[in-house]
Amino acid sequence: MPAKLVQQLGTGRRKTATARVFLRPGKGQITVNHRPFENYFVSESARSYVRQPLLATETAERFDVMILAHGGGISGQAGAARLGIARALIEFNSELRGKLKQLGFLTRDARAHERKKYGQKGARKRFQFSKR
Repeated sequence: MPAKLVQQLGTGRRKTATARVFLRPGKGQITVNHRPFENYFVSESARSYVRQPLLATETAERFDVMILAHGGGISGQAGAARLGIARALIEFNSELRGKLKQLGFLTRDARAHERKKYGQKGARKRFQFSKR
């Protein structure tokens, strides 16, 4: 009988992006869509944004993180991954909830693209007004 795989799952969403996050005991390696973390999130700001929950709870070196992200862009996927990691950490240890909630890592960012309105150039911008 094979050894049972111990992992925690967390799902995060941001804009139109969704990320499924799997936390497994390991050495701190992060992969996104089966690619190295540094190759997927090219900007340092996106990488630090994703790592925030792990660094805040001091568990960065204890887990290997596998992220499956789809939809949206890099910024949305980074936000979704951050929420997913925070939720997976709570599944691992519910005592971390207070610290993660205080830092705002458990709040789903509800901001999304506003639709274009009819009779206008965009969601807010209007066509130029001509008096004559």
